[in-house]
Amino acid sequence: MRGYFAVGTDGISKPMNLGNLLRIAHAFGASFFFTVAGRVKLADAMSDTSDAAGHMPIYQFESADALRLPQGCELVGVEITDDAVALPSFRHPLRAAYVFGSERLSLSEPVLARCRHVVKIPTRFSINVGMAGAIVMYDRMLTLGRFTERPLRAGGPPQEAIPARAAWGTPILRRHGETPR
Repeated sequence: MRGYFAVGTDGISKPMNLGNLLRIAHAFGASFFFTVAGRVKLADAMSDTSDAAGHMPIYQFESADALRLPQGCELVGVEITDDAVALPSFRHPLRAAYVFGSERLSLSEPVLARCRHVVKIPTRFSINVGMAGAIVMYDRMLTLGRFTERPLRAGGPPQEAIPARAAWGTPILRRHGETPR
């Protein structure tokens, strides 16, 4: 996949959700993970069975003002707001950090103010933060990954006919000026 991405949370308070999002970010190949004003310890995130902390950097920021991202990395908030872009209509930045809100609250105003883009998943109501993370990362993978175009008909790509095996015979020897036998 081109570019890089990171995943983070704003004010997460449930260890199970933190662990799930960490594991999903690790599975999709996030370059790093971050928390802003997190209220749980990484050690309590027992649902991260992939040991993401052992495989990618994790940064913890006390506030939105303390949040630091690499140069050129665009912060993308995932939130249900009136002005948010629906995820299927969003073009992912090559260098992005996606931030998700806590379980009961939206993204904080200070974090929203820092976001370059805000996207929403077109669902009828709010979904679990781990599930939201998986949907956003899958959409990124589909749009920026190197996959063949989807077929027009149901199912996978058409199977190309395997060429018949070549029949090998005795070598044809030609001497200069002779016709083959």
